[in-house]
Amino acid sequence: MPHTKRRRLVTTAVAVSLGATALTACGAGDDGKAESGPVSLTYWTWTPGMDKVVDLWNQGPGKKARITVTVKKQASGDTLITKILTAHKAKKAPDLVQAEYQALPTLVSNDALADISDQVGDVEGKFAEGVWQQTTLGTDAVYAVPQDIGPMMFYYREDLFRRYGLKVPTTWEQFAETARLLKKKAPDKDLTTFSANDSGLFAGLAQQAGAKWWATSGDRWKVGIDDDATRKVAAFWGGLVKEGVIDNQPMYTPSWNKALDTGRQIAWVSAVWAPGTLTTAAPDTKGKWAMAPLPQWSAEQDVTGSWGGSSTAVTTDSAHKEAAAEFAAWLNTDHEALNALAKEGGIYPASTSAQLSGAFSDPPAYFANQPDFYTKAADIAKTTAPSAWGPDVNVAYTSFKDAFGAAAKNKSDFAAALKKMQDDTVADMKKQGFGVAR
Repeated sequence: MPHTKRRRLVTTAVAVSLGATALTACGAGDDGKAESGPVSLTYWTWTPGMDKVVDLWNQGPGKKARITVTVKKQASGDTLITKILTAHKAKKAPDLVQAEYQALPTLVSNDALADISDQVGDVEGKFAEGVWQQTTLGTDAVYAVPQDIGPMMFYYREDLFRRYGLKVPTTWEQFAETARLLKKKAPDKDLTTFSANDSGLFAGLAQQAGAKWWATSGDRWKVGIDDDATRKVAAFWGGLVKEGVIDNQPMYTPSWNKALDTGRQIAWVSAVWAPGTLTTAAPDTKGKWAMAPLPQWSAEQDVTGSWGGSSTAVTTDSAHKEAAAEFAAWLNTDHEALNALAKEGGIYPASTSAQLSGAFSDPPAYFANQPDFYTKAADIAKTTAPSAWGPDVNVAYTSFKDAFGAAAKNKSDFAAALKKMQDDTVADMKKQGFGVAR
């Protein structure tokens, strides 16, 4: 997850209007019959060590099925999506691609991904419902197999919570009260910061609150970024910033690292990949942090958002879709493959069966003081809320960083920033030629 948490996608000029092809990728050249003879597949991916994982396939089930996969290492984020779409325009896309969940609508709307529901539909039960939903785009079609996920959690300095008599918040109301109490007891400290330099954090928080930023209505898109759920999230964080009980500085900066390492900030709303970031950002506080579920909007709720994650998809250009789908299912559900992915690529698997075994039998070294780290993580992952992505996530994310970045710095109205994000996204979709419902 550390390799994917801050990636964005790009929508290019080759995007087509949302219609039948936007929700159902064509299967030209795929007659659904089992293939005979040797098959060679190409897989574009950015995950470190993927070649070693693929070797397990080529020397095992792939050898038996006479299906060989070759890894072609690629850059991630915008660069990869642009390259895939360019290759697809020339009908030369690889057989398989690694794609972040929020990139799938862009690839599907460009008819670049094949529907592999007939080949992989039987593995659905191996994934949490909210995770699997991200690969279906709300249809019966399946455009990818989930690979890794980033369920969100609450991280806090266990020693400093004890020192200041703070309780771990289980609701967002308690979170706000904890921030105020800490500021009274230790004016030089902050519970956390609101950061606008990583849009995925805000998207995950909105997702937890029930937001559905994109949806389809017939052959049109509905954009609901400025919906009630997201307004609630924006008002909550904007209120804490304006009140001055949390910081307003961005994450991933030297000053942010120092704040975590020295205990000037004592908590972080993050995801399952946080131990890797904390190891680098706050090395002196190893063993002093603990992880808990994300605070809820009501005591009766038990749901989390998602921050990051990717999948394995089969392209419509592949001449061997059935073989490619067979590999995609193996890669993300086979026990040996998932252990290798965790070891070589540092991912947190989407497959629920892999979240408590192998590489995840023991806690991360940074959290050696919390033996049940991965047990808790697996329970939290099961509660992942469904997300809803659209074809221009990059525009929404860029607008968020600009509008919310300014609002956080100036401690101004977050509601106005959210409206700007909505307006920018709708305007871009219309410019790209997508139908947008009112």
